[in-house]
Amino acid sequence: MILAAGSGSRVGAELNKVLLPLAGVPVLAWSVRDALALDDVRRVVVVVRDGEQEAVGEALTPHLDADQEVAVVAGGATRHRSEQAALRVLATEIGSGEIDVVAIHDGARPLAGGALFDATLAAAREHGGAIPVVPVEGLLSTALDPVAGRLGAVQTPQAFRAAPLLAAYDAAAREGFEGTDTAACYSRYDGGEVAAVPSTSLNLKITFPEDVTLAARLAAIRP
Repeated sequence: MILAAGSGSRVGAELNKVLLPLAGVPVLAWSVRDALALDDVRRVVVVVRDGEQEAVGEALTPHLDADQEVAVVAGGATRHRSEQAALRVLATEIGSGEIDVVAIHDGARPLAGGALFDATLAAAREHGGAIPVVPVEGLLSTALDPVAGRLGAVQTPQAFRAAPLLAAYDAAAREGFEGTDTAACYSRYDGGEVAAVPSTSLNLKITFPEDVTLAARLAAIRP
């Protein structure tokens, strides 16, 4: 699932920031195409603000192959509720075992790349859950991360075994709990291991106007 229910307010845009052009392609299309290119991806669900389904669909369609399909669904008022909405769409296939792992990615991180998706999915299959972590440089701290023994910043895509993840969100709905990210909800209710996958600052999140310019420069040198 790719989360695209944000706005363009902090980036200074009048439209959803994931629809801004990046090297001639909408920001959102970068991660959608990366996900669709993976051999074992069965479904891609894009979560948008209610009312933006048509606009997002029209923006994505020219950048997809004729045989590629993406489900565009309305999210909720929070990140957690948007994730919940996407899991409902996938619930039948999760229950049948057709989907074994679910990856959750921020549509505003266009440069994650297929290799990071692959590594995170593989780690989730092995450990139960996985999150990309990049070391935070220039900080003094005794907090350790599992990747490099330093304070780390968590990114997306995050990935988890599908059945336990769905069960965690069902439990959260019953209790009224909302996590800050997917790992928070999964860890609270499943309690399984969440592995750290090494990442880099190339996987930036577009938040402010200068991020668009930086992303365009990085896109030009992306492997």
